[in-house]
Amino acid sequence: MKRLVAYITTGYPDRYFTVDLAMALAEAGVDTLELGIPFSDPVADGPVIETANLRALQQGFRLEHLFEVSREIAPAIDTLWMGYFNPFYHLGVQRFIEEARDAGVGGFIIPDLPFEEAQPYQPMIREAGLSLIDFIAPTDTPERITMISRDARKFIYLVAYAGITGSGQSEELSDVISQIREATQTPVYLGFGVTPETAKEKAKNVDGVIVGSAFVKVLLDEALTPGNRIATIAQMAREIKEKINE
Repeated sequence: MKRLVAYITTGYPDRYFTVDLAMALAEAGVDTLELGIPFSDPVADGPVIETANLRALQQGFRLEHLFEVSREIAPAIDTLWMGYFNPFYHLGVQRFIEEARDAGVGGFIIPDLPFEEAQPYQPMIREAGLSLIDFIAPTDTPERITMISRDARKFIYLVAYAGITGSGQSEELSDVISQIREATQTPVYLGFGVTPETAKEKAKNVDGVIVGSAFVKVLLDEALTPGNRIATIAQMAREIKEKINE
């Protein structure tokens, strides 16, 4: 069965909502949850997720809130922390590792920490039983694809196109996927631009999809009550999970 990874922004509209939404997504069939760490300059993300980040920060998000909600969420659903390296650097990677391990979080996704620069941190992350998810992009050379694939753990985050999240572009990825398959048996999940409309097509030849902006658009819709936002996002997740497994 193909897997569904869902990204949500931690702390928007508040941390209690984050817990309720996470539980609804678990019930809807989401396999892994990315808890996004709000940051003021999310360079890989488009305007939708950037807006959610800024709103969460404006409403007082603190890293302690991430740790608190994770202790409630991680026992119910496989959970990863997705964030930019600045908070990891300032608080300390070792502190993040300790908090993740204590909460039951499985690892990290750090888009602005390239594979090569992540190597000094990999031993301490793996020693704690956690994973640092590796990215592969269609612009990577065959040599780099092989190098990253052979070292990957948990899953490989295959970027669907060169650009930012939510921009709806597409590129031919069959050669990249073939190169990954030759180098590793680690599952390949495709992210960037996955929506209920595109999920079935984008799931072809990969082991799962990662959905963020499509969910966060609903998260930002203030015309909906909090309960309606949760119900709408959960229903979208069910539909996507069904479509990628048709």
